[in-house]
Amino acid sequence: MTKKKTRSSLVTGLAGGPYEVWAVLFILVPLAFVAYYAFTDNDFRFTTANIVRFFTDTSPAAGGEGTMVRTYLVISWRSIKLAVISTAVCLLLGYPLAYIISRSSPRAQKTMMTLIMIPMWMNFLIRTYAWMTILQDTGILNNLLAKLGLGRIHIIGTETAVIIGMVYDYLPYMILPIYSIMAKMDFKLIEAARDLGCAPAGVLRRVILPLSMPGVVNGITMVLIPSISTFYISQKLGDGMFFLLGDAIEGQYVANNLHFAAAIAFILMVALLAAMAAMRYFTDRHTYGGQ
Repeated sequence: MTKKKTRSSLVTGLAGGPYEVWAVLFILVPLAFVAYYAFTDNDFRFTTANIVRFFTDTSPAAGGEGTMVRTYLVISWRSIKLAVISTAVCLLLGYPLAYIISRSSPRAQKTMMTLIMIPMWMNFLIRTYAWMTILQDTGILNNLLAKLGLGRIHIIGTETAVIIGMVYDYLPYMILPIYSIMAKMDFKLIEAARDLGCAPAGVLRRVILPLSMPGVVNGITMVLIPSISTFYISQKLGDGMFFLLGDAIEGQYVANNLHFAAAIAFILMVALLAAMAAMRYFTDRHTYGGQ
């Protein structure tokens, strides 16, 4: 028995070896380099100046004569705000859609999942340019509104356009994790809850939501992280009118300020890891009645 356990452990270790090597080379090593660059100067001497600069750099406030604001804190707030809004919209749209797909017939599930995945087969840049064509002042949407006599609206170059682009690009990343959990859900539990007199809202709150919470957390994580660090969507759909953290990192990298770019990325990484840890702690505490 002991030999069988030892052999099984050896096989398991060998099977997981390639993943562990991949994780070290392409996850831990790059993160270590980011941290190293963040806490060194151009001569690679230890310094906290890059981190301090993130919190202390100031610039004139828009529309406020003589008023100075913390540049990167304002950019961070804007990035977090747009990412949270986009994630919330994706959750509101993706959760019911994932539930509908999971309750459909196997053939309908395949068809709907294919329709969701098709946009992801196209290049990310092409999808963004497509939305530029739709949302610009002389684009498809405004031409349609003009023909209907409703008047044109200015969307391109606003936060609304950026949110639309984020939702469109990242919605599948919300649907897929939730669907994967709901597809495995024992729907006899829902029927039992209904038979015991639980109202539809109670079934959702007490049965469906707790069982699907791991998928919700994974979906939020997969949407929030790319949303908060995006730069191409904000550049094109935002028409260069405002900066997000991804734009700030790219700008510093293009300007060859690699150490400050790494510092921004490091602070963002720490903030995201802390948020993910808090989210998972909250989920573990409240799923299945806190057990």
